[in-house]
Amino acid sequence: MMRAMPDNTPIKPFDRQLHAERKSRAAETFADFDFLIARVRDEFADRLSLIKRRFDRALDLGAHQGLLENMALGADKIGTIIASDMSPAMLATLSGPKLVADEEFLPFREQSFQLVASALSLHWVNDLPGTLIQIRRILAPDGLFMGALLGGETLHELRQAMSEAEIECEGGLSPRVSPMIDLRDMGALLQRAGFALPVVDSDRVTVRYQNMFRLLADLRGMGETNALQERRRQPMRRATLMRAAEIYTAKFGLEDGRIPATFEIITATGWAPHEDQQKPLQPGSATTRLADALGTIEKSAGEKPR
Repeated sequence: MMRAMPDNTPIKPFDRQLHAERKSRAAETFADFDFLIARVRDEFADRLSLIKRRFDRALDLGAHQGLLENMALGADKIGTIIASDMSPAMLATLSGPKLVADEEFLPFREQSFQLVASALSLHWVNDLPGTLIQIRRILAPDGLFMGALLGGETLHELRQAMSEAEIECEGGLSPRVSPMIDLRDMGALLQRAGFALPVVDSDRVTVRYQNMFRLLADLRGMGETNALQERRRQPMRRATLMRAAEIYTAKFGLEDGRIPATFEIITATGWAPHEDQQKPLQPGSATTRLADALGTIEKSAGEKPR
């Protein structure tokens, strides 16, 4: 999310152009490193299969090499799919309609889509609240948003090892790992953007690597390397990097000599409001006691009866 300086100039944590360039460099071999995207694709397919309706027009936002197009769902579930991504190289393999566009500036008319899906792209936007508001506006009434983005527990092992090594070897600390949102904040942002029936959950994925350098190679292959505006422009010293690998193994190493890397995937869903949607009951409107429903005896918490 963006923060504001006293003169109301927004601080943009990410270099969006650099991120797009790194995605383009990763495009040729991206299929070898898309295991997290594949996990999200399977999860989204399962959720969509449970919804008894067809989505005539769908937007694959931050599509990489195709989230919706590669789902095992028939035309009876999703009609026209438009894929959008900042990287033209990522979109090159797709056969359907596609558009090079920035997730922060969506070039679509209001109420254009019945479905907007985004897999592991939105954690790179500078203004997540603003992007969610735009997504809400391009959804038709009763349209569905499904988004997956990396959460705050992602790569906490790497973050700690890098920080300790840099302080120890270079006497200072530079931004290396992107700031990421947590579960509670994501739910609040969905409500703030005007989504109905918001649901947010978290899936922690632990990947085992031979060493830290294999992890860094995977991050390059995903196009997920450091694109912070305030990043250090010079590469980390070799001695510092080697020390970080030692700290990583010492603190988090497994019995077989490998190291774990945590990826937290936050999945958020919300609907564009519609008059036929289920509405929450008003507080105090219940006609049955919770204790009766649970088959327990209600005990006083000490409050005085009215």
